[in-house]
Amino acid sequence: MEFNLSTPALLFSAISLLLLAYTNRFLAIAALIRQFIKLYEEKPEDKILRQINHFKLRLRLIKFTQIFGVLSFIICVFCMFLIMLGQLLFSELVFSVSLLVLMASLLTSLIEVMISINALNIEIDSVQEKT
Repeated sequence: MEFNLSTPALLFSAISLLLLAYTNRFLAIAALIRQFIKLYEEKPEDKILRQINHFKLRLRLIKFTQIFGVLSFIICVFCMFLIMLGQLLFSELVFSVSLLVLMASLLTSLIEVMISINALNIEIDSVQEKT
């Protein structure tokens, strides 16, 4: 495989779109947290408190998802800089690290989605209990 400047450049659009998606998830969760805190202040219920606890965990995961995504982007830029300096072997190693960090970001995002599904199941269960 030929490794040149365009190889790490391919990740730029993918990482940018991922960071945008992560930011959108963060904004959606932030709005939900504010809504659930207001609900809990009006009517303290165990179900709402469980949701708020899920939100705390999800926020932590989104933080790490974004950190890994940004780190992957920075490492990818560093890789391109190394290619420009003619350090092809070292740039390939750095690019590999960038891919691994991006994978960590994606896996953390997957875990956050699974927790989100669990939170939705709490809501579904509470509706089913009322019927």
